[in-house]
Amino acid sequence: MAGPIEQFLIKPIVPLKVGSLDISFTNSSAMMVAATALAAGIVVFGMRNKSLVPGRLQSLAEMLHDFVASNLKDVVGPEGRPFFPFVFSLFMFVLLGNLLGMLPYGFTFTSHLIVTMTLAMAVFLLVTVVGFVRHGTHFFGLFAPQGAPLPVMFILVPIEVISYFIRPLTHGMRLFGNMMAGHIMLKVFAGFSVMMGVVFGIVPMVFNVAMIGLEFFIACLQAYVFMVLTCIYLNDAVNLH
Repeated sequence: MAGPIEQFLIKPIVPLKVGSLDISFTNSSAMMVAATALAAGIVVFGMRNKSLVPGRLQSLAEMLHDFVASNLKDVVGPEGRPFFPFVFSLFMFVLLGNLLGMLPYGFTFTSHLIVTMTLAMAVFLLVTVVGFVRHGTHFFGLFAPQGAPLPVMFILVPIEVISYFIRPLTHGMRLFGNMMAGHIMLKVFAGFSVMMGVVFGIVPMVFNVAMIGLEFFIACLQAYVFMVLTCIYLNDAVNLH
């Protein structure tokens, strides 16, 4: 029986190398393509024939749109509207990546730190560029809270600078850690069910079914948390808070 870690192995589907560079199309790549295509399909086909009484797909597309738009507006305000395509795409990519990994023979690419860190770094770079474009050198005021006494600044400024530059790490690791830990737990309890036999394996099997339901909830929750943190960081750049 495969170990709990083997489910995270990246396996080439179409091996391809350019010199010493391996650019093979892998199981991770396939799930990323599937998540992107599914997200695009929901939006394109859901809104292609808009009607006053929406069908299921249109309702789903509108619900997802309104959910992200309302969160972006609540956190950033009206000035956050130009960033909606980025935030919505990020949310859908993470959400579908989490959910597709729950399917049989699926692969959870969000359980790989390189993927979540890349997404978090994209958010970090966008926030930094937007902050300097909108505020210039005043963006450095983000690291010096207004009203704080000068002696306290010598403590607060280094803390704020460090917390700002570790954002990509904490942003990416939160998603990676939750998804990886959840899938390991599912695999471990599934292994208990097999090893304990038909009679005694019922208890871990029941627990595993409950864990699957919880993991679906966590998959949605982590996509939401990733989106909200992105909105909070954008608020810092737009409104300098």
